[in-house]
Amino acid sequence: MSSITIIGGGLAGCEAAWAAASRGVQVRLVEMKPVRFSPAHKSPLLAELVCSNSLKAKRLESAAGLLKAEMRQMGSLLLQAADLAEVDAGGALAVDRDIFSRVVTEKIRSHPNIQLVSQEAQSIPEGIVLLAAGPLCEGALAEEIRKLTGGFFSFYDAAAPIVAADSVDMKIAFFASRYGRGGDDYINCPMNKEEYTAFYQALIGAEIAPLHGFDKVSPKVYEGCMPVEVMARRGEDTLRFGPLKPVGLTDPRTGRRPWAAVQLRKENAEGSLYNLVGFQTNLKFGEQKRVFSMIPGLENAEFVRYGVMHRNSFIDSPRLLSPDLFLKKDPRIGFAGQISGVEGYMESAASGIVCGINAVRKLRGEKPLVLPRETMIGSLLSYITDPTVEKFQPMGANFGILPPLEEPVRDKSLRYQALAERAMSIMKTLDFQ
Repeated sequence: MSSITIIGGGLAGCEAAWAAASRGVQVRLVEMKPVRFSPAHKSPLLAELVCSNSLKAKRLESAAGLLKAEMRQMGSLLLQAADLAEVDAGGALAVDRDIFSRVVTEKIRSHPNIQLVSQEAQSIPEGIVLLAAGPLCEGALAEEIRKLTGGFFSFYDAAAPIVAADSVDMKIAFFASRYGRGGDDYINCPMNKEEYTAFYQALIGAEIAPLHGFDKVSPKVYEGCMPVEVMARRGEDTLRFGPLKPVGLTDPRTGRRPWAAVQLRKENAEGSLYNLVGFQTNLKFGEQKRVFSMIPGLENAEFVRYGVMHRNSFIDSPRLLSPDLFLKKDPRIGFAGQISGVEGYMESAASGIVCGINAVRKLRGEKPLVLPRETMIGSLLSYITDPTVEKFQPMGANFGILPPLEEPVRDKSLRYQALAERAMSIMKTLDFQ
C-alpha cells in the first residue's frame, strides 16, 4: 500500500498520523520544529498546547465531553496522552503540557509505520497529502495553499498569563470550584464592587502591545478566544457575566458571594503554576503586571509567562472542502485542524482522526467516513463543509449544531444528556477501520 504525507505535527497532524499508521499505512509526518518555530510555539515536542492546558469538560452531557467520548471511541492518541498527563481541574480535563506533549512525541516516534521528518515544508508533495500546518502557516507553503484555495481568512488569538502558585496571597484568595463541583481545583481571587471598578477602569485604559509585521491592519478578533481587554470594552459588567462571574462561589472572609471573581487553573501536575482563566490578552507586559496585580490576591504575584497575541488563519472550508475534509478541486489533498475551520484543541484533533481515516480509505479505494450529524464530530465537520454557510467563522463543539431530538425535551440538562446518549449509541454502531 502507498504512503501518505502529513504536514504539521500539532494536535490534528498527530491524530491523523496515528489514525493512518494504526490502520497499516506508512505515514511521513513533516514537522518544522525544532528547525523553525512559529511566533507562538516554544517547545520542540509534538502536539504543543499554546493557549491553555484545559481540554474542557469531561462529563458526557457537555458538548466538550461528548466530543472527547466520541474521539475515544475512534481510538484517539491525544486522549491516551491526556489520561497520563492529567492534573486536577474540577470537571474539566486539564493536563501538564510538557508531559502531554512528551507522551505524544514518544508514541509517534516509536510507531513503526510513522517516519517523523524534522524540516520546514516548502511545497505540497505528490500523492495523498494532509495539511495540518496549523493556524500560523506562512512562507512558501502558505503561498502554495493560497494559490490552491483562493486565499485565507485571518483572525487573532491570545494566550493567558501564568503565575507561580506560591506567589498568590492565600489569605485573600481561596480554593473552590463553582457550586462545589470537582473539589477545590481552582484558586479564586474575589473582588468587591470597588476593587472590580478600579480594576476594570485600569484594564480598559491599559496600553496594547504593538502588533507584528503581519498585523499592520486592525485585528479581527475571533469570539472564541477574545482578549480580556477587548471583552471589557463591551461594557462594565461584561466580565462579571463572563470569565469573572462570581456565581456558585462564596468568599470565606465574608460568607457572601463576591462582586466578581478571577479564577486560576492548575497549569502543571505539581500545582506550582496557575493560569488566569479567560485572561487571554494583548496588553504590553508591563501593563499586564500593573493591571493584573490589582486583582486581590495577586498583588505580589510572580508572572512566569505573560499573555501574548498571535495570528491564526483558516481556509474558506464551506466552499473548498467535501464532507470527507478533502478539497473538491483536488481530492488528493485534505485539511485538518484549525486551518480547516474548526476551533479548539479537541475539535482540531477530532478533525485529524477523521482526515487520517479518510486518507487510508482513499488509498484503499473505499467509501469515505462521514459521521452522522447526530454525533458531535459529524455535526461539527458537517458545519465547516456546509456550502450554505455564509460569512464563515471557525466553529467549536456545541449542542446547538446537533439535529434536535425527535421528542423535544424542555429541561436543558436532560436534553443535553439525551443528545449525548443518542450520539454515543450511534458511534457504537460505526466501523472506523
